[in-house]
Amino acid sequence: MSDSYDYDLFVIGAGSGGTRASRVAAAYGAKVAVAEEYRVGGTCVIRGCVPKKLLIYGAHFAEDLADARRFGWNVPSCDFDWKVLTDNVFEEIDRINGAYTSTLTNNGVTIINDRAVVTGPNSLRLGDGREVTAARILVATGATPSVPKCPGHELGITSNEAFHLEAIPKRIVIAGAGYIANEFAGIFHQFGAHVTLINRTDVILRGYDEQIRDRLLQISMMKGIDFRFHADFRGIEKQADGSLLVSMTGHDPIETDCVMFATGRDPNTEGLGLESAGITVDAKGAIPVDDSGQTACASIYAIGDVTNRVQLTPVAIREGQAFADTLYGGKPTRVDYDNIPSAVFSHPPIASVGLTEGQAKNKFGAVKVYASDFRPMKNVLAGRNERALYKMVCDSVTGRILGLHMIGPDAPEILQAAAVAVKAGLTKQAFDDTIALHPTMAEELVLLR
Repeated sequence: MSDSYDYDLFVIGAGSGGTRASRVAAAYGAKVAVAEEYRVGGTCVIRGCVPKKLLIYGAHFAEDLADARRFGWNVPSCDFDWKVLTDNVFEEIDRINGAYTSTLTNNGVTIINDRAVVTGPNSLRLGDGREVTAARILVATGATPSVPKCPGHELGITSNEAFHLEAIPKRIVIAGAGYIANEFAGIFHQFGAHVTLINRTDVILRGYDEQIRDRLLQISMMKGIDFRFHADFRGIEKQADGSLLVSMTGHDPIETDCVMFATGRDPNTEGLGLESAGITVDAKGAIPVDDSGQTACASIYAIGDVTNRVQLTPVAIREGQAFADTLYGGKPTRVDYDNIPSAVFSHPPIASVGLTEGQAKNKFGAVKVYASDFRPMKNVLAGRNERALYKMVCDSVTGRILGLHMIGPDAPEILQAAAVAVKAGLTKQAFDDTIALHPTMAEELVLLR
């Protein structure tokens, strides 16, 4: 490695992607430093998918406790303590943060708990004023929640602050209809809040299969979640009693106790000094990169949400691994972005891989669609009329599976294994030839007709 610089690799951001790249590059023998101004672990671990999933587990007990009575359990009326849950969640975050930190230090990575700003192709300035140099710089700063510039926007919160609420609000308005909005809608509803989602269009979860997202909308409305469609956010006004008045186009104002913005995430590039190295971000603030993650400056790379390619934690991890393998391990690697599985941990959850029915028709013309619309066994005995929907989209000529889309209990857990079949290019016949595992919900995948 080079002796001309302080480090062989300097990583800005110790989230999932930056941590993976740092650890692997150091294991290959590189001298690595990573700067993190908040906490090691990044959005996913500290204020994103991990703590959110723990809240989702907690929220599921609301229905599970009610259903348990139909299964013979004498469950008394139960109170919920938000503080107990969040305290335990924060304790788990601390544990994971410690594990991430130990992994980096055990691999010889220098952790700098400070902000780092690019000052040139091979130089950076830390928050304390120190200047450091590196043969290569990797930007892995992720993304930050978007907040609309409307009057009173400072009165709202984002997903970052949702974990730190002192109590569950009685009423909450969520702006947005993507995965974050629908996940928190389910969480707050199960904890007893009245939830209203506001969306500029009449489409939730854009990019997911139309039938699947329509099923979630139907179930959410049956549960009591309200939706306001074709509603542009106008502003928030604090009233004398402390409540908030939310104004929007096309609908009457709504009184609420909390407003949460879940209107997307912006790449975290503001103030990074990228222009000093000749890097110009795009209109959304993302860093343009080539297939290897290299920017317009040959010595600077970027991975993860800051590139705005696919904003998913496992993608950032895969990009960090490929970066380190290619540049420090002598194993040139490119990330394959086809057939990336994704999930929405709504209530019930959605899981998807491959092309939707609409996308498949646009690309291939005629396709064959197989579906199973059923009530899970547990819901039947519990007296719950909530139905699951599994959908397989296939090439009408070859039978190759082009997409799998599911909504129902444990759909993400089931889809992870099924996604391997889609990635491998298997056909519907391969599923038909597989004997069902009975009685399970997953067996519906091999019984589709």
